[in-house]
Amino acid sequence: MKQLSDSLLIQSYHKAIELNLSQDFIDQIKLEIRERSLQHLIKEQASQVS
Repeated sequence: MKQLSDSLLIQSYHKAIELNLSQDFIDQIKLEIRERSLQHLIKEQASQVS
């Protein structure tokens, strides 16, 4: 996950949720998002989709 760009990481998070992948996998992505301080991008993209 460290090699993914920020954008691809966020896209992967949304796709993992959409595909209902394992919660452990989603939690790993969320941890990486937190470590990169990208939580605001999740909220921004979620509001753009609505």
